Amino acid sequence: MSLLVVGSVAFDAVKTPYGKTDRILGGAATYFSLSASFFTQLRVIAVVGEDFTEKEEQVFRARNIDISGIVREKGKSFFWSGEYGENVNEAKTLDTQLGVFGSFNPQVPDKFKESEYLFLANIDPVLQVSVRKQMPHAKFVGGDTMNYWIGGHRQNVATMLQNVNALLINDSEARMLAHDPSLARAAHKILAMGPQALVIKHGEYGATVFFRDGAYGMSKHPFRAPTLPIEAVTDPTGAGDSFAGGFMGYIASQQNLNREIFKRAMFYGGVMGSFSVEAFGTERLQKLTREEIDERYKIFRELTHLE
Repeated sequence: MSLLVVGSVAFDAVKTPYGKTDRILGGAATYFSLSASFFTQLRVIAVVGEDFTEKEEQVFRARNIDISGIVREKGKSFFWSGEYGENVNEAKTLDTQLGVFGSFNPQVPDKFKESEYLFLANIDPVLQVSVRKQMPHAKFVGGDTMNYWIGGHRQNVATMLQNVNALLINDSEARMLAHDPSLARAAHKILAMGPQALVIKHGEYGATVFFRDGAYGMSKHPFRAPTLPIEAVTDPTGAGDSFAGGFMGYIASQQNLNREIFKRAMFYGGVMGSFSVEAFGTERLQKLTREEIDERYKIFRELTHLE
């Protein structure tokens, strides 16, 4: 089984109550692929500049991630600088430099087109739809978006929603997309727009998956997965993308899709997100082992079982 992700490979500068870093490897596709690589074979499509070196490439290669779909252009890679206060669920953006990412037009190489699973990370919804059309035989497609696209490109987001099986967004984005302050009502409105499943991430409070009635043979009853209380959230920047990687990576490792598979995928998503925040950037994911993942998965299960 192979999983293809299309999104950003970037550099970040982050400041949190636990320290700061001037320039580290980041980007949605980076966090996602490192996280998902513990479960299945990963392929990445992205664009980087001349500042992306062998050092950064080695981070992907160490996890056997196929980066032949990463295109190098003249110029600088996408750069984001942000700061977190006591509320780790909200970032204050200090600087955004699109660099070569500003003209990103992803093209799927022929050898990637047989990938059975596809994740459309947070990029222009027009590009997300373009990639989806290049992958007509994908078995399961997940997608992400953000308030910028929801607020200013609503029709394009609506088209994207008709081209994904599952949408992964946070609770404020869900309310904004549905124009409804009730999360439960918002979820049902979003499902009516196209996706069969909706994963709403609640930051440090876990995540909930909602299903369209009958999708994958399941009822519409939602399922809530917890997260592990972390004493020191060093850097929350990649938590959501790491969650998505664990979620999609586990699904891509299974033969069938049913409610139990979705539930386990939610747990593994939470596990990967909880590891990601323990260090700046991708540092924790780079040092992670499958044994640590399985041990924390057991802890997550214990959080939700009443004997």
